[in-house]
Amino acid sequence: MIWIKRVGKLLAGLLLTCVFFLLLLYRSDISAEEINDKYQTPQSHFIEVDGVNVHVRFMGEGDPIFLLHGSFSSLHTWDVWQQELSPYFLTISLDFPGHGLTGPDELKRYTVEDYSNLVLALAEKLNLRKFHLTGNSMGGAVALQIASTRPDQVLTLNLVDASGAPRMETRRLDSTQTSNRGGGAWVFSLIKNPVISKIFLKCTPKFLFAMNMKEVYGDPSKIKSATTDRYFELMLREGNRQATLDRLSIPRKSSVDFERLTMPTLILWGGKDSWIPVSQGYALEKAIAGSNLIIFDDAGHVPMEEIPTESVAEYLSFLGVEVRKNYLETPKQMVYAD
Repeated sequence: MIWIKRVGKLLAGLLLTCVFFLLLLYRSDISAEEINDKYQTPQSHFIEVDGVNVHVRFMGEGDPIFLLHGSFSSLHTWDVWQQELSPYFLTISLDFPGHGLTGPDELKRYTVEDYSNLVLALAEKLNLRKFHLTGNSMGGAVALQIASTRPDQVLTLNLVDASGAPRMETRRLDSTQTSNRGGGAWVFSLIKNPVISKIFLKCTPKFLFAMNMKEVYGDPSKIKSATTDRYFELMLREGNRQATLDRLSIPRKSSVDFERLTMPTLILWGGKDSWIPVSQGYALEKAIAGSNLIIFDDAGHVPMEEIPTESVAEYLSFLGVEVRKNYLETPKQMVYAD
């Protein structure tokens, strides 16, 4: 009887410890108003697209470029790129539904096809007949879907550590994919666990975001605390945690015809990407005729954040803008015909 009491006390102690630990991790939602006040900029706009109030940021003027972020991210991932591109182009970044300041979609439209339809609807609303297209990670898969669906509208395609590469040596992809949702990222599998997912809705530990950042950067010393804070706080925006669980529970069905991707295509990749390995970059280069792959040996999954100056210089060169060594000279820029 004594040992039974001891075991009971031990189990009760463990239960109380777990409850106390979860209470320490408890994080309430941050209201839309509070998060908007902190993270929107003078260039921010909220545009209604198919019933969703989408957070969009415009900078610059000229031929338009859509900048599409990855899973768990936001339009802020393009901060430096948008600044560097805006002297020559109209740059348009946006928060996908379930991310950033946009927040959840009541209809739970979170697939790659849903997001591609949203971008095309936004382009139509803005009266943009043609545009350049850039996407990182999940945003790269969305860019592939858009370019395959409406190749007549896409001037150029830029894929940055993108998901969506064909698995087989075929140029046609029409299957349910799950492994490319975030490459080898353990956090995706963790959150999809039914027990963990329930806890995640209320107890979201910040240290997981710090660990996550170390995975996506090739050089963790380049991670800024403000960047980790931003990723964490935007996830706490009311509705985003539930939207993340909803999004990850939906099979990701894509229908990309790689033979339709005849526009000039640049593929940028971090050589130390542990989420989507560089082999996927080579697969995309093989699948897209005439594409060019550039590898940044020491970068990880988000080179536009980790090495923004070096990576955007390659993109500007691809777009026909000569990066000036003498800033007194007028830049040379290629003009794309409508």
